[in-house]
Amino acid sequence: MIRLDDIDRKIIARLQIDGRATVTTLAGVLELARGTVQTRLTRLIDSRTIKRFTIDLNTLEANELVRAVMMIEVRGNTANAVQKALKRMPEVSALHRTCGVWDLVVELETTSLYEFDSVLSRIRELPGVSNSETCPLLRRVS
Repeated sequence: MIRLDDIDRKIIARLQIDGRATVTTLAGVLELARGTVQTRLTRLIDSRTIKRFTIDLNTLEANELVRAVMMIEVRGNTANAVQKALKRMPEVSALHRTCGVWDLVVELETTSLYEFDSVLSRIRELPGVSNSETCPLLRRVS
């Protein structure tokens, strides 16, 4: 990872507001030369400081996705294998390592209850998964 300065942080902050902002738009808003923004953005991407650009769906407009948080306990030293399997599942929107009772916290998004049930079964059947608890997310408060 590279060391970030104030300009890098400003570019990242603007992209967090609008991930589709063009280099020209960023340069104008941040009052920087277009070449400066392009060079810095390329460096941030090449260093994997910025790993990907994504979208934030309004679930009301996206046919009410079924979303949940799943906590997983893994057996022995199987955490890496379980993580790799989870990363390959398109329904996994985020994956977090944690400590305490649960080893992993998985954020899930599916398009139907049928798909939700299916992904829960597939995760629970993964070798190394010893226990899990799932909490459906009913609605976003803020």
